[in-house]
This record gives sequence, structure tokens and C-alpha cells, in this order.
Amino acid sequence: MQLGVIGLGRMGQIVVDRTVDGGHDVVAFDLDDDAVATAADAGATPADSIADFVEQLGADKRIWLMVPAGKAVDATLNDLDPHLTEDDVVVDGGNSKFQRSVDRADACSAAYLDCGTSGGPAGAEVGFSLMIGGPEWAYEELTPVFDAVATGPEGHDRMGPSGAGHYVKMVHNGVEYALMQAYGEGFELLANGRYDLDMESIARTWNNGAVIRSWLLELCEEAFVEEGNDLGDVADHVAGGSTGTWTVQESLEQEVPVPLIYQALAERFDSRNEGRFSRRLANRLRYGFGRHHVARNE
Repeated sequence: MQLGVIGLGRMGQIVVDRTVDGGHDVVAFDLDDDAVATAADAGATPADSIADFVEQLGADKRIWLMVPAGKAVDATLNDLDPHLTEDDVVVDGGNSKFQRSVDRADACSAAYLDCGTSGGPAGAEVGFSLMIGGPEWAYEELTPVFDAVATGPEGHDRMGPSGAGHYVKMVHNGVEYALMQAYGEGFELLANGRYDLDMESIARTWNNGAVIRSWLLELCEEAFVEEGNDLGDVADHVAGGSTGTWTVQESLEQEVPVPLIYQALAERFDSRNEGRFSRRLANRLRYGFGRHHVARNE
């Protein structure tokens, strides 16, 4: 089948590569001419504008957006919408907020599929995990492409109506936060505990048969190999946080407790502070009620 791809960053290029490798035709567009050239080298047909892009797709357009969540999605949809009909299908493969996906599905002239995408750059080799929401007929129509982009037929599924795909991906990211936090705390105790231990050796051993083996643990091993047992000059700063915040907000609305995910999110935010005011006040309060020593910055 023919697929149009808009947004040719790292993840978008993987969508192009895997779709082409799966035997499908791809029309590719991006505001970056170099990215379009890279997609063309991979076998895609380049487009130099949205108008050129939709013209090359012809009737029954099948379009995959891999642009940053937020305003970029809306701007792209606004450019596309005059060229779309109810027989067309648009896939949003970014990390959009699920409520916005519901709104976009209602407003879009085409069938709209919100597609949570997991796997990162490693997906270039093994494929992605795709969590998809939207009309069933549109999902079935795009199944050949989903088979190619995902790890295979088992690597994707329709989660439910519009918004369900990005909803599941949101919670997936919340779980990811908690897993990262758990591994981090465990290795911190090992690094500062009573034995002189080799973190790389531990990660490798755990990854061979242990209950807690996982891809994230493989990445822990990789980090210790490349950065050293003490992680060298890697900073105490964890970026990101939007999908984890959405997960916690949803848990409050649904009155479902997610203390591990919340704590992981809080730790992530805390990593960006250079001396928490609350801890400074607690430090001073200990002097007030017990005349304990006040530690001060030099």
C-alpha cells in the first residue's frame, strides 16, 4: 500500500525505513530538506510541500504524522485538512495528550488514529510497540503498515476508540518512570552499601535469568560499561516529565492511587533543583527545636 509520512526526525525516518522495507510505497515530507533527502535515499518519494505531498498520494490518503506533540500537530492538521475526506486516514504517532487526540479526531475530516509509539531508536532494528485508538475500519486498513513498523502482528493492537491509544501510552510512560526509579534506587544502595561491588557485573548477572531482567536493565548494564562503575560525570538531572504528569493527573481524576509513579515523577522534578528550599528550611528548623548543627553551603 501507499503511505505518506510527515515528520522525518529520528523516529519518523524509522517509520519510513521499515515501511519501505516492508514492501510499501512511501511519500515523505518534512520542513528540513536534508531529512527529505535522507528519506529519498531510503527509497521514499520526496515531496517539497504539503500540496505536492497530498497530490502524490492521490485518492484514499493514508498519512502518518511523526511531528512533535502540541502545536506542530495542530499546524500540520490545519494544512492537511482541506485536502482530506472521510475516506482518508491520519495516524498521529507522537506523544500527544489523549484528550487532545479525542478533540482532533472530532475535528479532523479524515479518520484519525492516535498511535502511542514505544521502542525508541532500537525500533529501527526490531520494530516498535504500537498502541492505537480510533475507528476500527481505519485500524484494519492500516494493518499492513502497522505490521511493518511494529515488531510484527503481535507488536500492535487497537486499544479502543479515539484517545485510547495515547491513553495507554501515557500510562506506559508512567510505568516506565517507576521502573527507572526502582532500578536507580537499587543500584544506588548497591553502590553505597557495605560491599565494593561491580555494577556492570551485577546488571549483566541479573539480565541472565533473574526475575527483574528487562531491556531497561540491559540499558543499565550499557550505562555502566560506557560511563564507569560510578557513572563518571553523568549529571544528577532527569529531563522529561509531561507524560508522567498526565498519568498522575489522570489517577487523581479517576481516584486510582499510583504512589510509585507519583514518587518517580517527584524524584525526576527534584533532580532539577539546586538545593530544595523545603530541605533548607527543615535544616534550619532542626536547629530551632533541637539546636542541631546547621549545615551551610561554602
